[in-house]
Amino acid sequence: MLKIGHTAKVPKTMMGPNPSEAYEINVPEELERVPGIPRDADTETFYARHYPIESHNVENFVYRGWSRSVSDIKEVRDEHERLFKPILKATKVSGDIEPTAEPANRDVTQDIKEKALELGFAMVGMTAYDTRYTYKSKRDWIKPFPNAICLAMEQPYEETQTIPSEPAEAAVFATYRRMNRVALDLADYVRSLGYHAQIHSTGDSAGAVHPMFVQAGLGQMGAMGYLLSPHFGSRHRLMLITTDAPVTHDQPVDYGIHAFCNICQVCVNRCPGRALMREQVWWRGVQKFKIIAKRCRPVMARYAACGVCMRVCPVQRYGLKPVLDHYAATGQVLGKGTHNLEGYEMHGLGYFGPGELPRFDSEFFHVPEGTADQYALEQMKEKIASGEEEEVWEDFKGQLVSAVKGPKDAMTADWLKEDQDEF
Repeated sequence: MLKIGHTAKVPKTMMGPNPSEAYEINVPEELERVPGIPRDADTETFYARHYPIESHNVENFVYRGWSRSVSDIKEVRDEHERLFKPILKATKVSGDIEPTAEPANRDVTQDIKEKALELGFAMVGMTAYDTRYTYKSKRDWIKPFPNAICLAMEQPYEETQTIPSEPAEAAVFATYRRMNRVALDLADYVRSLGYHAQIHSTGDSAGAVHPMFVQAGLGQMGAMGYLLSPHFGSRHRLMLITTDAPVTHDQPVDYGIHAFCNICQVCVNRCPGRALMREQVWWRGVQKFKIIAKRCRPVMARYAACGVCMRVCPVQRYGLKPVLDHYAATGQVLGKGTHNLEGYEMHGLGYFGPGELPRFDSEFFHVPEGTADQYALEQMKEKIASGEEEEVWEDFKGQLVSAVKGPKDAMTADWLKEDQDEF
């Protein structure tokens, strides 16, 4: 039996809309690290100031269009976007809506947390809104509200265990729609307390939200790049509401996850695209496992958004307490090496058990990349190099004009296909 270093409390605000009693997780001494994750604030600030982050949907505009063309779940995806569009429109203007009452002039943390759980959120926490993680293209959109309400909604358990599949991704889309509808209600509630509320929708995020969830004590970053929470693992979807309401900030917690992932490595071993790193690196001031996106996205695009890393995570499957209890008692990772945890099927490729992975040739990973104007230029350069110089200029001009005058964000371009002037 391993020596226990400390216990980490899992409060009711991290256990779903109908929580049982709060419980504690025993973290073995050898898994102890710092609360949250290791980070260097000065380095984070340096990168935010001189090399601000940008949305993938801006930096890699052409990928989204290509992924739609090869998607094996196109009908499900199109139906989701049709149903989600009116919800997204409402969230986009949420920051402009004025409060409906005079300010409560008291700490409203508990009021908001109780309401969030009542509405169906699985987790809720409070922290400061970290502007360092706002996308460069969204800086003019966000309002100067200092606090972030961190919200998560559970993704259905049974469907998640069928990843990668159309039913699993349909459940993801349904979760997105539900949580954004509920967020509209929660924002209205915050306004009824006398304060502003801006919804950072999952359909058009204003920045990277994970750092704030870690800071709010809702989990730690796992090896697959997801937030792992103690009760749901990676089986949740995340969003923020920023507000000027007076709230008490939660604090980061060491659940043992950051160190446990170094030992577990199941998601790393089972990734179909070999896109996960075995070792943590320092990236923009934070110690983390860095995903190799060029190996992840080609698989996601063609195989129901993949998600194998989520499916095979023991914390997602069993919960953190059973996983750490088993590790403390045996020194082993619960479920590792078993078909129950590690097996998955990919349509057209078959079933892959422990130690088995699909094989893709190098061409599989060559997908369109870059902004719309960058991609147009690269295409023109390739044609010139192949001797088509006289034929490329008009095509390039048309593509460049479209890239410069059109939306710079690929997700926005999708949402605005028929009604660009409404946003």
